Amino acid sequence: MRSTFGIVDLFAGPGGLGEGFASLVEESHTPFRIGISVEKEASAQRTLTLRAFLREYRAQHGSLPKQFIDFHAGEVPEPDWSEVDASAWRLATEEARGLELGTEAAATAIDAAIEKLKSKYDDTILIGGPPCQAYSLVGRARSRGKVGYVPEEDERHYLFREYIRVLDRLRPAAFVMENVKGMLSSTVESRLVFEMLMEDLSSLGISHGHQYELRAIRVENGKASLQEAMRPSDFLVRAEEFGVPQRRHRVIIIGIRSDLAAKVAGTNIAVFERTKTVSDAIGTMPHLRSGISRSADSAVEWRKEVIKSAKLLARIHPAKDGEPLHEAFSSVARRMATEGPVSRKDTRLAEGYRGASDELLNWLERPDLRAIAQHETRAHMASDLGRYLFAAVFGAVRGFSPKAADFPLVLSPDHRNWHSGAFNDRFRVQLADAAATTVTSHISKDGHYFIHPDPLQCRSLTVREAARLQTFPDDYLFMGNRTQQYVQIGNAVPPFLARQIAKIVLNAITGDKSACNGNVSQQRGIPAEDMDPMHNNLFDYRQT
Repeated sequence: MRSTFGIVDLFAGPGGLGEGFASLVEESHTPFRIGISVEKEASAQRTLTLRAFLREYRAQHGSLPKQFIDFHAGEVPEPDWSEVDASAWRLATEEARGLELGTEAAATAIDAAIEKLKSKYDDTILIGGPPCQAYSLVGRARSRGKVGYVPEEDERHYLFREYIRVLDRLRPAAFVMENVKGMLSSTVESRLVFEMLMEDLSSLGISHGHQYELRAIRVENGKASLQEAMRPSDFLVRAEEFGVPQRRHRVIIIGIRSDLAAKVAGTNIAVFERTKTVSDAIGTMPHLRSGISRSADSAVEWRKEVIKSAKLLARIHPAKDGEPLHEAFSSVARRMATEGPVSRKDTRLAEGYRGASDELLNWLERPDLRAIAQHETRAHMASDLGRYLFAAVFGAVRGFSPKAADFPLVLSPDHRNWHSGAFNDRFRVQLADAAATTVTSHISKDGHYFIHPDPLQCRSLTVREAARLQTFPDDYLFMGNRTQQYVQIGNAVPPFLARQIAKIVLNAITGDKSACNGNVSQQRGIPAEDMDPMHNNLFDYRQT
């Protein structure tokens, strides 16, 4: 009989890591069940709760509730989910908790859930990771600029110790700890945070008789497996190697309890041979225009602004010099007169939706839906439309996103440091035929780093496009306002990556080698109807 593992998900955000584990299906069996997920931010916790409800409802009824389909399509306001299915909603609220880790209330709730999980499932798994901000290079730079900021007093540096506390109490079969790569170089009190983490992990299990063997995910010869790490950088996982259309690099530490470690050898999964691109993920979505802020907004006015910018840029790059940018800008001006999108929101499903042979689209597109949700553009200043247009055309012609020095002087922002080099990537287009750059919570600010590759749309990415680059399925709704939705997406673990990590972990703790030589599609084993569900001193972590 196949084992079932209860999941504890800490610092869960909107649930990307948990979604990957919960969605794994092996021969009609769901090996991972989320017992408790913890997130303190209110909008993310609402997202978690709704997803938990839908997961439970589908498990009981075999499909999503009609009330959700109507709400997802924007046809009705959000219903009272407890009236849709009281039992499923009760279980969802027990699973998704709005708690602040490190507090007594959170510890009490988690400890109670641990005892329940231990009695209910064959074994357990701990997943999650501390908040990114204190470890990320950008976050540390911003923090240093705060008056009176003292790194040693930033509680986020020590939240990983709550993860360690739960790990010590739960003693799961395996754990997955995720964080930004800046964690490898972050220091507190002149010590590497990573060094402190390794010491904490090395002390686990001594009194219980079971320590944890730490493993890194290694991709080699088309396969991903768990291997001993020789240096801290071995723990970096590159999401694009797992079919995620994004160059997202994160530290992922996997610990296998010592009594199960002997099963790890020889287990692996196949990974993708071709890098998935921005176009693969969002190329089939409805075309939209951006809005215009601080002035009259209409399709007519927007089109005038874009055509004006296109003609100006065509003159700046004259044809007599053999400059391909001239024809590219001229083409935009001509086509915009008849082809430019007129709507800022479009919920229509693409032709052939749910019928794609591409595995990524099969993961993103969901059979119950009749609309695309959260695909609505932001408004941009008229002056930024020209910069967005230039970046998109430049990227399409040159094959890379322009730096500040590449922009014509007429497009220079009114910023004294524009040409200093400090804002080289202030405007960054996502290239259609490449994986996206890392989707971060900064996308909630202005969208300048996340310009759509199509010059005719001349805009930043929508919430749904960002979600697709993060591989959240189309039926994954993000609660809260648009800014909160962007933040949730930017801080999440891509579910498509998480699902493959779940498969690696499952193979490792069960010793299952039966699917190790199959292709990715075989290993995922997702029928359309089932789409939802310490020898740690092996390296000197002080070396670079």
